[in-house]
Amino acid sequence: MIQHTFGLMVRPSVQWKTIAELPERTMRTLLLYPAIMAILPAVAWYYGTTQVGWTVGEQGDAIKLTTQSARQICILFYLTMIACVGVIGYFIHWMAATYGANSSTTKGIVIAGLMVTPMFLAGLVGFYPILWLDMLVGVAAVSWAVYLMYLGIPIVMDIPEERGFLFSSAVLAIALVILICLMVGSVILWEMGAAPAFTD
Repeated sequence: MIQHTFGLMVRPSVQWKTIAELPERTMRTLLLYPAIMAILPAVAWYYGTTQVGWTVGEQGDAIKLTTQSARQICILFYLTMIACVGVIGYFIHWMAATYGANSSTTKGIVIAGLMVTPMFLAGLVGFYPILWLDMLVGVAAVSWAVYLMYLGIPIVMDIPEERGFLFSSAVLAIALVILICLMVGSVILWEMGAAPAFTD
């Protein structure tokens, strides 16, 4: 699986073509890919928020979360990442027929899981939380993930680039709707007791 991570970061076009040629059985094993990769940002942010902390402004002590609060939030973070990949993957499969592509739920989830590889890797900045660095790396990761999506969907789904562009744009719209749902869900979860608890 690690070869897909490296390939998507340095030679994405070639890697997507390799993935498109995988047999169905091998494609099924790639369902584990997002489940494994999502561990990286969850662990990084757990460590960063409990052991390193972050500061606001030039002065002041580092702000840290309690281990119990960070554990709860990072578990929810991990489950949310997996759920988002699954939902986006399902919608990729669901819309495939509209754009003349042959698909399966497995293929949709694999595409979704692989295209967010840069975001999983960018989550490693959580080991040392610095706001400006996190934002910079996050924007770069999202940009690369969107590029991977526009590049990969036409290749893996074996459709013309014009249709692939429309397909990818529809997937991007769904991802933005999911983002809004996540923001609303976060507020609801905070009200239900998942709000962060800070150390003294």
